[in-house]
Amino acid sequence: MLKHPKKAVFFDLDHTLWDFDRNARETLEELYFVYRFDEIFGSSGVDSFIITYHRNNQRLWGLYNTGQIDKASLREKRFRDTFTELGADPEAFPQKFEEDYLSICPRKPHLFPYALETLEYLKTRYSLHLISNGFREACTVKIHHSGLISYFDNVVISEIVGVLKPDPAIFAHALGKARVVAAEAVMIGDNLEADVKGALGAGIEAVYFNPGGKQDLAGGHLDIRCLSDLRKLL
Repeated sequence: MLKHPKKAVFFDLDHTLWDFDRNARETLEELYFVYRFDEIFGSSGVDSFIITYHRNNQRLWGLYNTGQIDKASLREKRFRDTFTELGADPEAFPQKFEEDYLSICPRKPHLFPYALETLEYLKTRYSLHLISNGFREACTVKIHHSGLISYFDNVVISEIVGVLKPDPAIFAHALGKARVVAAEAVMIGDNLEADVKGALGAGIEAVYFNPGGKQDLAGGHLDIRCLSDLRKLL
């Protein structure tokens, strides 16, 4: 159980509330055939393309979150690296594909199971806030098209604040916006480094959203498999 009574609940967005993998898969499947990637990789190559993209995207986001690459580099490399890894000429990757992906994907509405039901329950008991390392324009579209916007008092986006999770400064900023002290808040997120360790480093209790049941050696926090489990904690 949580150690202290809470007044504010902070949520991560991607991979915690907004189902990034499902939304991205739908978008990539659509664009794969629109851009005739089946002529490059084969009609059955869509799964390999998506799996490779997700691996590269995750790797590059890790570099972005630790300040090793910038936004432009992340967006430039994730599809070009995928082309390279699959044996295609990265120079053949059409830039318009990336533009269409950035336009379509954030408008996909899929959330994790029980996301809205859980937020509905929590909203009557706590102030709710988002803290995201995502990019401003994409985050704004996602929370509007998925119906999340009405649940949150504040949306804290690292690109606007100027610091990324796990930097304690972004959590301090969020605490100030929520008008609570660290002991009165809890952070819910899927990323052990950015969300969990970041929150703990700022003195905020953390709950690791771990739907896949990944082995967790970090310690010092609670672990849930489903968002509905939050009703047992809060």
